Amino acid sequence: MELTALGLGLLGLALAEPVSRALARARWPARDPVGALLLWQAVGLGGGISLFGAGLAYGLSPLGDSLPSAVSVLVTSLRAGDWPAALDPLHAGALLIALGVLLRLLSVLALTAFRTLRARRRHRDLLDVLATPWPYASGTRVLDHPVPVAYCLPGRNSRLVVSAGVLDALDTPGVVAVLAHERAHLRERHDLVVLPFVAWGATAPFVRGMVCAQLAVARLIEMRADDVARRLCDPTELATALKAVGGSAPAAALSSFTDALDARIDRVTAPPAPLPGWSHWLIRLTAVVLVAVPLWLLLAP
Repeated sequence: MELTALGLGLLGLALAEPVSRALARARWPARDPVGALLLWQAVGLGGGISLFGAGLAYGLSPLGDSLPSAVSVLVTSLRAGDWPAALDPLHAGALLIALGVLLRLLSVLALTAFRTLRARRRHRDLLDVLATPWPYASGTRVLDHPVPVAYCLPGRNSRLVVSAGVLDALDTPGVVAVLAHERAHLRERHDLVVLPFVAWGATAPFVRGMVCAQLAVARLIEMRADDVARRLCDPTELATALKAVGGSAPAAALSSFTDALDARIDRVTAPPAPLPGWSHWLIRLTAVVLVAVPLWLLLAP
C-alpha cells in the first residue's frame, strides 16, 4: 500500500497547487461556468480524499495489502484489546497526522458554517427591523440608503435586499435584472458551493492554490448568476444594472474589483461562444474521474 499512498499523495499535492493555479488562470471557465464549478468541486473533493487517503494508506500499510483488509486487521486487534505489533511509531504517526488533518478540515468547515448561519440570522433580524417589504417582488426588502446596493441572504428564510439607491438609479427593467441575478444565487445555493473552499482556505492559508480556488469559485458563481439573469432579462438592462450597483464600491477599493466588474459587463453584452459539445462532456467526465480515482485507489481490495 505504500505505492498507493505515494500516488495519492502526489495526486493530492498536484490538485492543491499546480492544478488549482492553472485552473484559476484558465480562460475557458468563462465559456462554461457550470462545468468549471463542477470541476472545482471535484478538485477540492478529490484533493482532500487523496491527501487524507495518502496518510491513511501509509499509516496502515504494515497491516495489509489493501485499505479494507488493513482496517479489518486494525479493528479486530483493537476489539481484542491489543495494539497491532506491526504498527510501528512511524506508521502510527502518519495515521494520526492523517486523522488530525481530517478533523481539522471538518472542524473548520463546521465552525465556518456555524458562524455563517449565526451571522445570517442576526442579519435577517436586523433586516426585519430596518428594511421594509417591497410590494412589487415577493421576499424583497428595501433598505433606506442612498448608495445602490443589492444582495441576497440565503437560507431557509431567504431575503432579497435592495437599497433605495437602487430604486432611484434604475428603472423597472433594471431592478428586475438585479433581482434575477440575486435569485439565481439563492436558487442554485451558491453559498454552499463556495463554503468548502472558504474552509479549505482557512485550513491551509499558506497553500496559494487554495486561495486561488476560493477567488476563482467566487468569480464563477457571479458569472453563472449573470448568465441566468441574461436569459431572463435584456442584456443591456443587466449591464446597466451591474454598472450601477457594482460602481458603488468605495474609492479605496482595489483596481482589480473594477477590472472584474468591467469583465463581467463585457461578458454580459458580448457573451463568449460556448464550448464545443465534446469539451462540455470532457470537463464533466474529468470531474467524475478526479473523485473516482482516489476513491478506487483507497477502496480497491
